[in-house]
Amino acid sequence: MRRACYILFPTLSKTYNLNPPRLVLASGSRYRAELLRRLQIDFTIAVSSVDETPVPGESPMHTAARLARAKADAVSRAHPDAWIIGSDQVADLDGVPINKPGSRGAAEAQLARLSGQRVAFHTGVCLWANGHAHERVVTTEVVYRSLTATTIRRYLDLEPAFDCAGSAKSEGLGITLLSSMSTPDPTALVGLPLIALTELLAKAGWSLPSAIRSTHP
Repeated sequence: MRRACYILFPTLSKTYNLNPPRLVLASGSRYRAELLRRLQIDFTIAVSSVDETPVPGESPMHTAARLARAKADAVSRAHPDAWIIGSDQVADLDGVPINKPGSRGAAEAQLARLSGQRVAFHTGVCLWANGHAHERVVTTEVVYRSLTATTIRRYLDLEPAFDCAGSAKSEGLGITLLSSMSTPDPTALVGLPLIALTELLAKAGWSLPSAIRSTHP
């Protein structure tokens, strides 16, 4: 089973708990913002304009890693004094990327295709801090149940997961479509691996839980 593939960071001695740097999430995803709020630290959002087209011959895992870093790097140029969090996820069926369906018909077709299949969801996260990229890729392996057309239609009637690669929200009713899930970080599948991100922040000098109370509701 595939797990997190690599990490890169220098060791820094300074800690930032009492005077933390400004934190920016380089994503317009409401799922990632909701996850980041769990850490009870303040952040702002800046959406990057990175082209997410895969590079020919690039594996889905490397696409996720490259795009997470590219988003963090792009936003860091506009916010040079901040720490930037970039993230990207690519679903992988036997080496072929699975995209967000975008519509009801595409979601039905995608779930029919994934019925009974094992899918790897590669979630890349990059923390750009102090001029360095701190990176991790976390892989979650999911096995879909054998899905009938009726099950698929009923699910999408109740939870139209058209903005999710794999067409199922594991944090919601989509969990009923799965027979198993294996991951070192359960938040990774939703879009932002908080265990990995917490470790990256700590290695960069910002330990959690933070001594500063978040102003987020």
